[in-house]
Amino acid sequence: MNSLAVGDLCFDLQRSARRRSVQITVDRGGELRISAPESCPTTEIERFVREKRFWIYMKLAEKEALEPAQPERRYVSGEGFPYLGRSYRLLLVDHQDVPVKLEAGRFRMDRRAAVDGRAHVVRWYTEHAEPWLAARVERFRRRVGVRPAAVNVRDLGYRWGSCGKGDRLYFHWRAILLPPSVVDYVVVHELVHLIEPHHRAAFWTRLERVMPDFATRREWLAGRGRQIIGT
Repeated sequence: MNSLAVGDLCFDLQRSARRRSVQITVDRGGELRISAPESCPTTEIERFVREKRFWIYMKLAEKEALEPAQPERRYVSGEGFPYLGRSYRLLLVDHQDVPVKLEAGRFRMDRRAAVDGRAHVVRWYTEHAEPWLAARVERFRRRVGVRPAAVNVRDLGYRWGSCGKGDRLYFHWRAILLPPSVVDYVVVHELVHLIEPHHRAAFWTRLERVMPDFATRREWLAGRGRQIIGT
């Protein structure tokens, strides 16, 4: 399954020779999917998305309305921030060599950086997520039997991960907030997509072969994953 970005919207793109028209689906978790005829030009799909843009935003807003409201994080001493399934308290300090660091069981932030606190924290998460996720991909790729071309971390909107053209893997920077066992499920899920692009029986069979307890991890992600994305 390939990915397609149109403006700030990112979709899983599935082509089929049996399809006669383009269809957009907003999944229960807010994931965006496009089903299109095999011969449909990408420019035509992008035009269709732009025409349906308002409808897509309405659907995404409905999904968010069903989610419990997350308290807005404050960049003050004592606020908790998740990292790999644990919560670490923030400590504002008068001077340090970088805006944010994790040290001695605390996130430490230069007091002067607090005004742009979210940007600094997101940058820290992103910088630390890429090598950590690349290592997990390397660990599991042999079990799956694939060799991804690259691992990239970015903001994927409502998705934890996706496969792009040329066997590239993309992960949301927020994946680094999840417990390691759940991140591993996201990693293996995307690795299996390099072989089985669709969520058919063969996909789940191969996933279970690599990760027999995947259903438990998937259930955790579906039930609690969206509770920690208010960072």
